[in-house]
This record gives sequence, C-alpha cells and structure tokens, in this order.
Amino acid sequence: MLQTILLVAIILIAVSLTGVVLLQRSEGGALGMGGGPSGFMTARGAGNLLTKITWVLAFLLFGLTIVLTVVGNMDRASVSMIDADAVGSLATTPQTQQQQPAQPQPAAPAQPTAPSLDDLEASLPSATTAPATAPAQQPAQ
Repeated sequence: MLQTILLVAIILIAVSLTGVVLLQRSEGGALGMGGGPSGFMTARGAGNLLTKITWVLAFLLFGLTIVLTVVGNMDRASVSMIDADAVGSLATTPQTQQQQPAQPQPAAPAQPTAPSLDDLEASLPSATTAPATAPAQQPAQ
C-alpha cells in the first residue's frame, strides 16, 4: 500500500519536473531556438521561480525514490542467494516435519557371506585318510 502511494507520488513529481524544465527559457544558442521574452513573467522573475521549483521537485524525486527503495527492501530477507540452501533447510518448522509422511527406508543389499574353513574342508575330497591319532616322531639326536 505504501509502495503504491510512493510510486504514484514519484510519477506525478517526475511529470511535473519534466513540465517545469520544458517551461524554462533556453539560454543556449543551439539551432537558433533561444529567443526573446515570450513567457508569462519577466525573464528574471520566471528564471528564479522555475529554477527554485526545479530544485524542489528534483529533491523530492530523489528523496522519494530512496524512500521507496528502503520500504521495498524491508520485506526482503537478509539472506543471500548463496546461503539460501543452508537456511532453507533450517527454515522448516518441526510442525511441518511431523506432517510429512514417513518414507520407508530402502532395504540394505544382502552381503555375501564367505564360507567358513570347516565348510571348505568338508567339501574337499581327501586323497588319503590319516589315522586320527598318529604317533609323534621324536627328532634324532
């Protein structure tokens, strides 16, 4: 609402400033269009009045544009676009996290199991069958 009012005021002041500048007497000799006293006041009085109005309108125009910029930036967040991802994850409230349905976790892939040493020995054919208790040999002295 305030931005709309400021914007309308800026437009009115800009149109008024344009009109006041166009009313001023040209002092340059470009294209021979400068001329004699054809204004509604004397040259000196019109020059002083229009110059003061121009300065006041210009000051108002620049002042209101700065105010419009400040008012327009009040609603913006003070976070840069680079930090938006990090802050965006923190911006969710616990309530919104509870409302989200729980997604099932994917099952972990089955890990292949290595056969034990006993299983390997049992699967190997034995060429010779050794007695269970063999006499221990004594080393020669």
